[in-house]
Amino acid sequence: MARAPLLQLSDISLTFGGDPVFHDLSLVVQQGDRVALVGRNGSGKSTLMKVMAGLVEADHGDRVVPPGTSVGYMEQEPDMAGFATLGDFAASRLDPSEAYRVEMVAEGLKFDPTRSPEVASGGERRRAALAKLMAEAPELMLLDEPTNHLDIEAIAWLEEELKQTRAAFILISHDRAFLRALTRATLWVDRGQVRRQEQGFEGFEAWRDKVWEDEDMARHKLDRKIKAEARWAVEGISARRKRNQGRVRALQGLREERAGQIRRQGAAAMALDSGPKSGKRVVEAEGISKSFGDKVILSDFSIKVMRGDRVAFVGPNGVGKTTLLKMLMGEVAPDGGTVTMGTNLLPAVFDQSRAALDPDMTLWDSLTGDPDMRVSGQADQVMVRGTPKHVVGYLKEFLFDEAQARAPVRSLSGGEKARLLLAKLMARESNLLVLDEPTNDLDIETLDLLQELLDDYDGTVLLVSHDRDFIDRVAATTIAMEGDGTATVYAGGWSDYRAQRAEGRKDAPKVEKATPKAAPKVEAKPAAPAPKAKLSFTEKHRLEELPEVMDRLGSEIGKLEQLLATPDLFTKEPVKFKKATEMLAERQQALAEAEEEWLELAEKAEG
Repeated sequence: MARAPLLQLSDISLTFGGDPVFHDLSLVVQQGDRVALVGRNGSGKSTLMKVMAGLVEADHGDRVVPPGTSVGYMEQEPDMAGFATLGDFAASRLDPSEAYRVEMVAEGLKFDPTRSPEVASGGERRRAALAKLMAEAPELMLLDEPTNHLDIEAIAWLEEELKQTRAAFILISHDRAFLRALTRATLWVDRGQVRRQEQGFEGFEAWRDKVWEDEDMARHKLDRKIKAEARWAVEGISARRKRNQGRVRALQGLREERAGQIRRQGAAAMALDSGPKSGKRVVEAEGISKSFGDKVILSDFSIKVMRGDRVAFVGPNGVGKTTLLKMLMGEVAPDGGTVTMGTNLLPAVFDQSRAALDPDMTLWDSLTGDPDMRVSGQADQVMVRGTPKHVVGYLKEFLFDEAQARAPVRSLSGGEKARLLLAKLMARESNLLVLDEPTNDLDIETLDLLQELLDDYDGTVLLVSHDRDFIDRVAATTIAMEGDGTATVYAGGWSDYRAQRAEGRKDAPKVEKATPKAAPKVEAKPAAPAPKAKLSFTEKHRLEELPEVMDRLGSEIGKLEQLLATPDLFTKEPVKFKKATEMLAERQQALAEAEEEWLELAEKAEG
């Protein structure tokens, strides 16, 4: 039985600033649809959603919503003028008898409905806008990045609510786990076109790659045909000139077709340089505690973070993740205990508040005015990992065009601000990355690239995130903060933490007073001597991951040996030769240590 349409767009064309956003776009949203709306930052996802909501009028085409059908849109920057509280705003379209719905949603989304909009943060205002939509319960919900500014508990609550709703919804999100759990179809915005697949986000990347592969093959065939026809035009046109004019015109048509093809936007040319090695110990905290008034943030926490560790901090908003991070970095003093920083540290910080960006500065000035990037006497140059680059060229590496270079930072989207902050962070050498909510607003392709860079980064990574998939991909150790002053160390990422916590393994107990047991590459002082066992959970995890570590090190050693075998490398590029030699020695040492560790654990496993 056919489902009734809730929304239909027909032949939609839209142009901003001379550039077409969409051309002859048509789509239908039906009852029960659960759709992921995906695409690169700047591809037009949010614009398309506003067209669906009726907030942006297309230059051409029709938007049809059947009479009596309700369509709700979550506003990114809601206008709360005239409302005394966030709750008043959220309940503004509800019958007074239904205002209780806002209270229920506010509890799940963790915001105070009695709070005044004038003192509310941007995140609180966004949560109130989401609460308004959820409480109104329209037949079609349009959700643009609903998980931004939500902690993991609130994301889980929202996920469960959307699973149970009878309403149709369309989601824009960077959160893979959220999209995989909820969607049954995918709309892909790509170079002004919108493709639909009747499969949820789980199948998107394979579908996207197949489309791109087919495009590349068709483009290759067209190039070969043009080349062959052009050769004929040169060699064979002299005979039967009149009869061959049609073929000449066909060749011109092929060239026009090729010129009209829209190139895919490449990935941002992001790169990280770990610079000189830090000391083996990066930071050590012993018995640290912190309170604000009567609220205990942390109690008697001890940990040692070593060079190369990937440590994620998770927990609800307000439990003190960022405070703990700042204590470990020496920015906030603990009330009790000590924090000792390691030697030769070159930290680079990604701040969730985007405090490093002045909204009134241009992108150009934001880079050239940075003391760490300034090139003396060169107003159009920035220093990028020790090499001067033209500021526009460097911005283009992060997918900004030349016209944006002189635009104010405030004109950027959330994803563009995140990319600009990454451009500033990645311009400097570092051996310690502190990433506080780096995934907000970034598109999935940029997240993939960032994760790959972190995989290859030789330094240490401290990460605060609510993105479960990203934590799984990056973290080797997870510190869970529960909100009662305790913090517990778990081996692995988010999924590992949840599995250990749910199973209540004896090998990974919840440690009182936030005193963690040992986790991979993170030394921590146990509350009491651990009982003897063949292999602990942590050791089992380490034994399983070591073969992959050894394979990776062996592959890197092979590549470095191949590079060093290049003729004249020493004489032509002595700096490159020296660095490659040092890297080879480091990886050979690391491989020897990994092999020795694997042998010890394997022997222990065998009893």
